[in-house]
Amino acid sequence: MKAVVHNRFGGPEVLELVELSEPKVNVDAVLVRVKAAAVNPADLGMRAGVLADALDTYFPVVPGWDIAGIVERAGPGAPEFAPGDDVIGYVRGEVQHRHGAYAEKVSADVRTLIRKPRTLSWAEAAALPLGGLTAYQAVRALRVVAGETVLVHGAAGGVGSLAAQIARARGARVLGTASRDDYDYLRSLGVEPVDALAGKVDAVLDTVGNGALSGTPAGVRTASIAEFSHPGVVPVFARLDHADLRALVDLAESGDLTPRVGLTFPLAEAALAQEAVAKGHTRGKVVLEVS
Repeated sequence: MKAVVHNRFGGPEVLELVELSEPKVNVDAVLVRVKAAAVNPADLGMRAGVLADALDTYFPVVPGWDIAGIVERAGPGAPEFAPGDDVIGYVRGEVQHRHGAYAEKVSADVRTLIRKPRTLSWAEAAALPLGGLTAYQAVRALRVVAGETVLVHGAAGGVGSLAAQIARARGARVLGTASRDDYDYLRSLGVEPVDALAGKVDAVLDTVGNGALSGTPAGVRTASIAEFSHPGVVPVFARLDHADLRALVDLAESGDLTPRVGLTFPLAEAALAQEAVAKGHTRGKVVLEVS
């Protein structure tokens, strides 16, 4: 099978398309033919070796954590899925090795997978797991309830747009900061565009950093995926939670949640895809269309 790998840490130039043997399928694993894989900022950091002191690495590394694809085979301990099932998955492992998402096939622990939302395209579905888990867990950490007003900094981005939709689905009024070019997109989500904190809000989610939380009044609940030094801020890091994945699928199928896909690239252009993420000007997620 074809896969993108890197055999050392470095910039996007270390990524190369190679032939690898098909991954083995453990008793409680599922072999998935990947249709799309999201490219996340975390992929760039892993490739550069910023977590080399925290994670064991076994080269060649296949990057990527988010997949959407079709089940080819399920181990005998994975009765939840059968060949032909459409699935998405957050396939992050405890080490860096050749089982990542930038590949034609992935062998994934059954606990990392859930059925694909029928309402989403392959690219949209691949953009859901990591970004969706981050957004869902951030909104939960802020304890958002119906009738509250929530401000999302970076509300047009990959995580921010999902968090805004999730907060809206909880019955909250959502304000969002973004580029003026994205104001119409925010309005399409039912989000009120603002330039900065305006009026009383109950909670603030920061997805951009760069001092976005400065000026937030004391007593306002705050969470961030980017900046953790602000007083009282709750740091948010995505954790695999199957119940949360199921909630994201339900929200998508009810029409309350659609990931924003900005650019797509073929698998062979993974380096260009990562460069697009690094530049940070893409509206929405960058996704690899694999097969």
